[in-house]
Amino acid sequence: MISFIGGFVALIVGYIFYAKFVEKVFGIDENRPTPAITKADGIDFVEMPTYKIFLIQLLNIAGLGPIFGAIAGALWGPAAFLWIVLGTIFAGGVHDYFSGMLSMKNGGESIPEVVGKYLGVGFKQFMRIFSVVVLVLVGVVFTKGPAGLLAAISPIPVQVWLYVIFAYFIIATIVPIDKVIGKIYPIFGIVLLIMAVGVAGGIILGGYNVPNIQFTNMDPSNRPIWPLLFITIACGAISGFHSTQSPIMARCVKSEKEGRFIFYGAMVAEGMIALIWAAAAMSFFGDTSGLADAMANNGGAAGIVKIVSTSLLGRVGGILAILGVIVCPITSGDTAFRSARLTIADMLHFEQKPVKNRYAISLPLFLIGFILTKINFDVIWRYFAWSNQTLAMIVLWASAMYLIKNNRNHLIASIPATFMTAVTTTYILVASEGFHLSTAISYPIGFICAASALALFMYFGKKAKGTGDSLQN
Repeated sequence: MISFIGGFVALIVGYIFYAKFVEKVFGIDENRPTPAITKADGIDFVEMPTYKIFLIQLLNIAGLGPIFGAIAGALWGPAAFLWIVLGTIFAGGVHDYFSGMLSMKNGGESIPEVVGKYLGVGFKQFMRIFSVVVLVLVGVVFTKGPAGLLAAISPIPVQVWLYVIFAYFIIATIVPIDKVIGKIYPIFGIVLLIMAVGVAGGIILGGYNVPNIQFTNMDPSNRPIWPLLFITIACGAISGFHSTQSPIMARCVKSEKEGRFIFYGAMVAEGMIALIWAAAAMSFFGDTSGLADAMANNGGAAGIVKIVSTSLLGRVGGILAILGVIVCPITSGDTAFRSARLTIADMLHFEQKPVKNRYAISLPLFLIGFILTKINFDVIWRYFAWSNQTLAMIVLWASAMYLIKNNRNHLIASIPATFMTAVTTTYILVASEGFHLSTAISYPIGFICAASALALFMYFGKKAKGTGDSLQN
């Protein structure tokens, strides 16, 4: 229990002190007009209250990620606590803050355009394709899951629910940001927080034995902690998907001073949610072996959420659990498609105020997405976990280049970027869906790749140092 409580304290302290340090290093200008003001169009660039943006950002980046990922990561034991806390403070918070603030600084541009500005046109072109593919995959998978669950608890078949969810996606993607997302997301964001607080209270008041930090691998299948844990727990530590969502909110913020609360703060809140669910998963079933059995016999993480919520929160908790399992992925899926629309619009310099232009981009995306729902994603989705963290790694390198170009402390971004480079390269080498090499080969190559990436950054950064923030592609 000490590690669980200590993790909370560390996240709060990290937000109070390290987030402020990150903000200072970034260099905000409270007097600089934000895109919500300079580009106001009533569609995507819409000024909204800070509390609403925070709750929308939290739901955009969270959904079920910090719950399902934390439950799966809990199989390794309390080592998951370390990754959630340290990852959130020193990697995820920095990643989310910079992806939002660099977008705001550059007129609300999507993340491929931001990355291209600081890493060059090659990375821009790669990120344009890579991010759109990832976003469509997210949208599709976050359609199939809820549709299947809705069909299981109702007489309506899956196919009909797919039509219903896609119809909602079209509405949420096309209409102004403040008309649907701005009205219902804050409510669901509050529900997500209440659910997490209730589970935390149930763990503490129920006297559950939450294990303390120990540097041993407690996974029943004896899977290696490195690098699997760092891929499994993405949301709740660091996730590249967040960088595709932050620019949506960067177009709605009225002052740069709000960025720390909205972007870094939402990441810390997500880390707290992940910490709660990791603790619940580790303690509720006795040990990690009990958790593994429960997952195998109850439909994976979704079953764990239902059992824990119902047991700790009663019937209301069960309802909230089912609501969360259905609603949270839907609210991540619609913003995934919205972000894909904005990314393509930025790439083509295609004005989005006319509704016909929004339909011109969105309808083909939805057609592709609907076709993809017919395909089995079991194998493809395994690559998403790696793709997600690779995206985070690239954004961190872009953030580090921004800092070095402006004579600022790049270490706050380059250190986690180097770490994530080691994680992603080692994973694709050792994973069964990758090259499936032995750890004796994969580990050294992964670390060599990370060191090489840092060396290349230092080499090109030395040339770019002090050149300022002008676009030079």
